[in-house]
Amino acid sequence: MMAEITKVFKEEVPAMRFIGKRYHDYGGWGEWFANGWFDTIENSMGGTDQILAVWENGGAYVGLERRKNGELLEYWIGMFTPGNTEVPEGFEQIDLSKSSLGTCWIYGREDEVHGAVGNCWEAVRNAGMEIAADDDGAVMSFENCLCPRFTTPDEKGNVILDYCYFVK
Repeated sequence: MMAEITKVFKEEVPAMRFIGKRYHDYGGWGEWFANGWFDTIENSMGGTDQILAVWENGGAYVGLERRKNGELLEYWIGMFTPGNTEVPEGFEQIDLSKSSLGTCWIYGREDEVHGAVGNCWEAVRNAGMEIAADDDGAVMSFENCLCPRFTTPDEKGNVILDYCYFVK
């Protein structure tokens, strides 16, 4: 079985702060675990319970993309935090206003779900949502690697990856 989209829904998120590091490609995940950088952000916000109280699907490790015309402009690794979270030294922030997300649940083996994110654009649009672009015409989306949906495989060895677009 290949990874498949099993659920598409719209969710509302409050104003939040994304704290992380910016990259020019998809590398960098290994250094995050090796250096304990997710722990640094979690400690800065007072534990993941703080963001879970703000947004029920928060608290995840996030790969955030900003694209224009299909071209990757920015790639960030980090976490969403409450809006007033202090940014630890060596990290950057993106402050986000209250918004809506078009979310896809991609079900499959961990090594397959990332390859299926390209199907989410159409799935979100087919669900009646309009993908939002910023003033430069760029679109932001992200892999929301939420515990335990993504981190604990089910009896078939599959996980669920939340893939989200900011929508109008």
